[in-house]
Amino acid sequence: CQRTRSPGLNRSMSRIRVAIRIAAQPAEVWADLAEISRHAEWMRDAVALTFTSASSRGVGTTFDCLTQIGPIRLTDRMEITAWDEGRSIGVRHVGIVTGEGTIRLRSGRRHTRVTWSERLAFPWYLGGPVGAWVAAPALTWVWRGSMRNLRRRFEPT
Repeated sequence: CQRTRSPGLNRSMSRIRVAIRIAAQPAEVWADLAEISRHAEWMRDAVALTFTSASSRGVGTTFDCLTQIGPIRLTDRMEITAWDEGRSIGVRHVGIVTGEGTIRLRSGRRHTRVTWSERLAFPWYLGGPVGAWVAAPALTWVWRGSMRNLRRRFEPT
């Protein structure tokens, strides 16, 4: 597992962590998560995803994700910084919003626990530290919905 750190991570960041149990084996969940191009299908804030690297999986893969939450629409530039096959994917946000995120899988008896953690910083024109503080509950709400969408891919209603 390779990992790099973004410079300048500090306390004025939004820290978001959401988790969900999915009634599927980790290998099944991983097979879906490893297809980065499909993340816009279940992430509520992702409008479209475009790869900017030759690779579409693994450390070093880069992509732009057109993201929208309410009236705020921006391109989230990301790079995959960690890829532990079957276990976790780490990303660095290097666009307007900066920070790091990780999606981790943990095996249970008859389920997989998926945990999504992010630390994000916002530029001054999106409120800087105040914007980060205000955004945290909204992003938590949006990402909980995304996790429910992910679960529906394995547990149709």
